[in-house]
Amino acid sequence: MRYVLEGCPSLIHLNIAHTDISNGTLKLLSRCFPNLQKLSLAYCRNFTEKGLLYLNLGKGCHKITNLDLSGCTQISVQGFKDIASSCTGIKHLVINDMPTLTDNCIKALVERCKSITSVIFIGSPHLSDTAFKYLTDCSLNKVRVEGNNRITDLTFKLMDKHYGDLSHIYMTDCERITDVSLKSIANLKNLVVLNLANCIRIGDVGLRSFLGGPSSSKLRELNLTHCAQISDLSLAEMGERCRSLTYLNLRSCTQLTDCGIEFITKLPNLISIDLSVTAITDEALTSLSNHKKLKELSVSECEFITDSGVKHFCQSTPILEHLDVSFCLKLSGEILKALSTKCLRLTSLSIAGCPKVCVKVKAEKVERESESCVQKCDSLLTSFLCNVEACQHNFIYHNIKQNNALPSDCAFPPKGISLPLLTAHIISLVFSASLQYKIWTVYNYPVF
Repeated sequence: MRYVLEGCPSLIHLNIAHTDISNGTLKLLSRCFPNLQKLSLAYCRNFTEKGLLYLNLGKGCHKITNLDLSGCTQISVQGFKDIASSCTGIKHLVINDMPTLTDNCIKALVERCKSITSVIFIGSPHLSDTAFKYLTDCSLNKVRVEGNNRITDLTFKLMDKHYGDLSHIYMTDCERITDVSLKSIANLKNLVVLNLANCIRIGDVGLRSFLGGPSSSKLRELNLTHCAQISDLSLAEMGERCRSLTYLNLRSCTQLTDCGIEFITKLPNLISIDLSVTAITDEALTSLSNHKKLKELSVSECEFITDSGVKHFCQSTPILEHLDVSFCLKLSGEILKALSTKCLRLTSLSIAGCPKVCVKVKAEKVERESESCVQKCDSLLTSFLCNVEACQHNFIYHNIKQNNALPSDCAFPPKGISLPLLTAHIISLVFSASLQYKIWTVYNYPVF
């Protein structure tokens, strides 16, 4: 480590997370890196608060703007005071997996660091509204908190009063947040991302109040996973006001119905939606098929969806790139035919837990139109071909020969190769770009 510290004085980004650095390393940091701006000490637990004192010495570490202290549970309030004394220009602060982090730690940091604009506190359960009261001295525009049961609606009231420039709010798994919080931030003007996943007390009253504010027209991402009190009434409001919305997650919003999905089709810029674990039926997919910009659809664990709904959706959504229909128990292999011929841009497909979907592949003559579709959807074809392992070599030989997969002047099996020893999983058909002929290759066969 010393060689890097002493030989690279121009370093501006240093990530030494998950290493065994000691106080000596921190001492070298302060002496050797006058231009250091981004520093990650995440999960480095061998240095002590004595090492943090070194950061204020020499000429280094005074320009740090991005600091990650995740998992450094040995840092106390005094340690944060030492950090604040040396790194007064911090703008982006990450402190995850820190059960020892308290409101007083934040207070100690903010006393000297007034330039903080974004904070991430994941897995810091002892922080409360008081921490965000201390942070009112800063101009926050991004806040992310996960898994905290002490933060309440008061934090959102502070956001409304003191964080007028907030653009991103991630408050997930915060069970004490209610509709009052959404009413409080209804007047924010620059919010583009709102994630309230697993905030189970959020309902129509709060959401509709928020959607009535100025941010609704700018909102690009909205995540309401497991907000089970949300109903079609909110979707109606959303369809009228959220004209910039591109990503919408309504997973496990169990009160939603097919009627509500009709309002979603009014969102002109929507490209991704998650409706998993809801009671929607094929009628909802028919409605979504009228939205021509959707690229990503997740409807896993939707028990009422059938082949008919998925096929109809695929026929009308040629630009689809991601589809998750996992654990939709009524689906069969029929949907794969629709996907392979209609969804030519598909790059991600999940059919996990669909017992009726039986993928069968056999070598057969393909019409030129179908070949074109298969070529453009080669990623999907490849996954299908993987299932040919169970076929017998005689079956493959018969189909390849019968359907003219080989040139007429080419013998099969090749000279010097024992046909019975051929294995089905090492035969692949590669369609040429000209669509005029097929090339066959055999690998790892024994030669006599």
